[in-house]
Amino acid sequence: MNYAKPTDDFVPTLDKLGATVPEDVDAKAVTAAWFKSFASSLESHDIDKVVGLFIEESYWRDMLALTWDFRTFHGTSKIRQFLSDQLKEMKPRAFELKDEYLGLQKPYPDIVWINAMFNFETETGLASGVLRLVPTASGDWKAFGVFTNLENLKGFPEKVGHLRSQAFNHGKWATARQRELEFRDSEPTVLIIGGGQSGLEIAARLKCLDITSLIIEKNERVGDNWRHRYEALCLHDPVWYDHMPYIPFPPTWPVFTPALKLANWLEHYVEALELNVWTSTAVTVVSQGKDNKWTVAVKRGDGQERTFVVNHVIFACGLGSGEASFPKYPGMDKFKGQILHSTQHKKATDHAGKKVVIVGACTSAHDLAVDYYQHGVDVTMYQRGSTYVTSSRSGEFHNHDALGLYSEGAPPTDISDRMVASFPHFKNIGLAQRQTRRIAEADKLIRGYDRELLDALTQRGFQLNMGIKDTGFGMLAWSRAGDTGASGLIADGKIKLKSKSQIESFTENGIKFDDGSELQVDVVVFATGIGSARDGLLKLLDDSAGKKLKPIWGFNEEGEINGAWRDLGLPRLWTMMGNLAFCRFYSRHVALQVKAIEEGVFGTRYSAEA
Repeated sequence: MNYAKPTDDFVPTLDKLGATVPEDVDAKAVTAAWFKSFASSLESHDIDKVVGLFIEESYWRDMLALTWDFRTFHGTSKIRQFLSDQLKEMKPRAFELKDEYLGLQKPYPDIVWINAMFNFETETGLASGVLRLVPTASGDWKAFGVFTNLENLKGFPEKVGHLRSQAFNHGKWATARQRELEFRDSEPTVLIIGGGQSGLEIAARLKCLDITSLIIEKNERVGDNWRHRYEALCLHDPVWYDHMPYIPFPPTWPVFTPALKLANWLEHYVEALELNVWTSTAVTVVSQGKDNKWTVAVKRGDGQERTFVVNHVIFACGLGSGEASFPKYPGMDKFKGQILHSTQHKKATDHAGKKVVIVGACTSAHDLAVDYYQHGVDVTMYQRGSTYVTSSRSGEFHNHDALGLYSEGAPPTDISDRMVASFPHFKNIGLAQRQTRRIAEADKLIRGYDRELLDALTQRGFQLNMGIKDTGFGMLAWSRAGDTGASGLIADGKIKLKSKSQIESFTENGIKFDDGSELQVDVVVFATGIGSARDGLLKLLDDSAGKKLKPIWGFNEEGEINGAWRDLGLPRLWTMMGNLAFCRFYSRHVALQVKAIEEGVFGTRYSAEA
């Protein structure tokens, strides 16, 4: 992945702030006084007064509410410029402080802040916010961070609750539903390429905003992108983190979801929300005309072809568009055994009685190695570089424990989403480093997962790291490794390990390394990730569109994700990607942008590149 270099790891400790916190501090009174000044200053466009309410090392993160983009402004000088440019345009007003979730928090012994949420309006939108106040040497409380987020468009609410259809439907539903699904009499406003969780969730959001969409899915069934993966696949994120819009998982759902169970749930989600999906259908052409409309040609499983002209195209094909990342080595063509990618692997028993090498040492590699071992297959993991390792149980209970989020009895998922989003990636570096150390300490206590195990891994030759800038899996995004039992098996020698050397070439019967060693092997499984999201789009876009396409994924200079869920350099072209949590949260943002454009209320993007 392409990461911009993080530059800000400031942590607002009491020592750095030169502050103390009185035992009898009234968090509600402090927040109310600060918020009153904040709201009145914004409404009167008194920028000096607003900036004076922030500490110098502060941030303001905005998602569409005040910029029609995703922006993070670090430091009071950048906050001042942002407000100077945008206040008169967006006209924030009607500020309302929320008492719920307002309180003094102490995530670490030397860090204290007051956390609160608020609502406000702009010219076109209804928005929410999160504020975080810290004490200062003067005794005043000032903002360390503010997050503002567009929630809805004025005059265009979601058709949920009391706005749902209240009409009687006697015997007409099935026929009307089939006609809607086939688009016999009309064209969809939005065509979505990909029917995994990202495609389904954006389609659900659009439907609730009265925007018609059609999902094109190449597989035979919705959920096949999970159903056809290896049998041992199970989500490593807990259920509280994975809920989908409008239909959360039931309270009986297991903490960690098996892939086959998720696949069936996705089919249920389509049926329950009446989403329009054409399965066994391939996209053959995607091109944009001078009027900014998109022409998309598709071919269905029965051979029928159809060309759509739509206002928007959303690529929802996954982070790597489903394309395996396959390293090439000399001699692979001479190897007499089997070479496959983890995306092609089905079950361990397919290789019973054979010697298997897994190239890679992250999540999929760990899953496959355990599965092979449990089925009596001789398996070796080849580690190309160091890996961040934490137990799944530790990640489950400590990933968001400093905030008390995504767990049984925690605040609702939509509240948790906003709390997490209120921490910009780069501004969160110092806190993430502390959290990584906390997780490492927790690993000593949880189910015997202790320092001795990590030491044993090191003695076996397994190379460990603490993530990018020691931030654990936070900055590693989706490439983290969560230990689901493989580490103990590696430490015990039950899963063999090869590391600290590079592959030189394949031989007829194995792999030769640059340290002179050679492994005799029958099957090589590359657990080496998936390809570039951008490359997946370029395969379908014509050359003229491809040249305008911006980077996708990785951090920009502000710490925001490139391309995903916002402007791609081509009008009305979008991407939806990420895990279930990201798709749940950001699908709202994509849908609101589409709706705003369709209703003619979308403003001017205040973009970092401008």
